[in-house]
Amino acid sequence: MGMVKSVAMMVVVMIVVMGSAQAQPEAKFNCTTTNATCHALIDYTNPNGTTLSYIQTLFDVKQLIDILGANNLPSNTTGNYSVSPNKAIKVPFPCRCNNGTGLSDQVPVYTIKTGDTLYDIATTTFAGLVKYPQIQEANNISDANTIQVEDKLWIPLPCSCDKVGGVSVVHYGHIVELGNSVEGIADEYGTTQQILLTLNGIIDPKTLQAGQLLDVPLKACSSNVRNDSLDYPLLVANATYIYTANNCIKCMCDSTNNFKLECEASSELKPSNWSVCPSTQCSSNVFIGNITSKDSCNQTICDYAGYTSNNISTILQTHSTCAAAPNGSGPSSGATRSTLKGWVWSNLFTVIYFIFFSIYLV
Repeated sequence: MGMVKSVAMMVVVMIVVMGSAQAQPEAKFNCTTTNATCHALIDYTNPNGTTLSYIQTLFDVKQLIDILGANNLPSNTTGNYSVSPNKAIKVPFPCRCNNGTGLSDQVPVYTIKTGDTLYDIATTTFAGLVKYPQIQEANNISDANTIQVEDKLWIPLPCSCDKVGGVSVVHYGHIVELGNSVEGIADEYGTTQQILLTLNGIIDPKTLQAGQLLDVPLKACSSNVRNDSLDYPLLVANATYIYTANNCIKCMCDSTNNFKLECEASSELKPSNWSVCPSTQCSSNVFIGNITSKDSCNQTICDYAGYTSNNISTILQTHSTCAAAPNGSGPSSGATRSTLKGWVWSNLFTVIYFIFFSIYLV
């Protein structure tokens, strides 16, 4: 009898969870910068598993390398790479802001197949990243039941180009997993619970639901890219890389390098729009990525500064390599010691009790 009750309770819980997931509102990310464009990311999961080539085609990603970089996969990974069922893959796409919100800039475009409905396209094909009324509105469809096979639909993915706390970030549409909390997601992606609550209009963090799409701001590495460069603003999120300047430059972001963008000339990909890559020289025998001088806390390096239709720009720049330390302590200061000391003081009564209890037992 007890077993029957337990099974019945599990079924009820599953129904409640599934029902709450279906009741989730449309995901709309705030974007207050008028007509701004930027690079954004969004999660995609497939319950049956899939390949990177399928994801690239579905989301109209120009190059497979863009998906590899967003997920920090080796650059020689092929499109046949198998993605496990329900594993989230970050998909890069261009974002444009208008009327206070951000949407993918006319991509992806989906061709309607026999048997498709707007609901199935939104819920199954695109894994619930959008709701069918959003697709209907974006494509000016008067009747959701009269779509035609071979017609093309713009899938308006939510995104943003807004700064957060005055700092440029990469906005990431993150799918909440079962058991996740706002605080846990904030810790994982290097932000704060309050920022996530504010960005997503969440009043009570306990209302977070599995399957919900959350706007998560990812810290991006600083760069010297000029505002007249064709890839400005070049925002590369932590633990990702991109190819830019018609595939001639590879730029990587790593938090261990003080969030300073590291770029180098690349010959891994065939140049696009150029027959050969232009020079990446800063000065005589000094090229992008070369360090010209270095001391204990500073280094001068030939940095990538952007590109035009004709050339690649570079700049000699001096960077600090020592992390700023609070309260005057050194870069490898006693953060661990301070934590241990604080723990001891906050648990002093417990420590004393344990000592006296051990003595009593002896």
